[in-house]
Amino acid sequence: MKIRDTAISDVKVLIPQVWEDTRGFFMETFREEWFNTHIADCRFVQENYSTSYQGVLRGLHYQTEQTQGKLIHVLEGEIFDIVVDLRRQSPTFKQWVGTTLSAENKYQLWVPEGFAHGFYVLSQQASIMYKCTDYYCPHAEQTLLWNDPELNIHWPLKGEPILSEKDKNGVLLKEAVVFDR
Repeated sequence: MKIRDTAISDVKVLIPQVWEDTRGFFMETFREEWFNTHIADCRFVQENYSTSYQGVLRGLHYQTEQTQGKLIHVLEGEIFDIVVDLRRQSPTFKQWVGTTLSAENKYQLWVPEGFAHGFYVLSQQASIMYKCTDYYCPHAEQTLLWNDPELNIHWPLKGEPILSEKDKNGVLLKEAVVFDR
């Protein structure tokens, strides 16, 4: 596995080694010892799987309790994945990083605790699987407004995004609960 740094030092793109031949391909997607040594010393307790259709934008979500680190992987299709640093003491506080994840490039994205996360589906359909370092906590879930002018995220939109009511009603960063670490 190779590591590609991003503009936010704690957010990493993981590039697996892929063995491919006429039968298909094989790749290792996770090895605990390697991950804990090179990325973050953590334990994953929950894994989620979702499918979304072209034009769907999910996020920007985070939890203020039972904060979650996430290891994101696209199994089908292509997404533009965004993370926003909400750690007040961080030198990259309020900054965002975006990267394209796809079944074709097989990249994974490590999102540490203290970040909001969201994605936009570029392909006709995308299936995403992600490991979490803590359990989903509905009463602590927060949503940043995906198009907050202060964040100025450059989403590669193809028309109006398809949003849930929760995502339509996200809060502006200046009103959001952030992390004091």
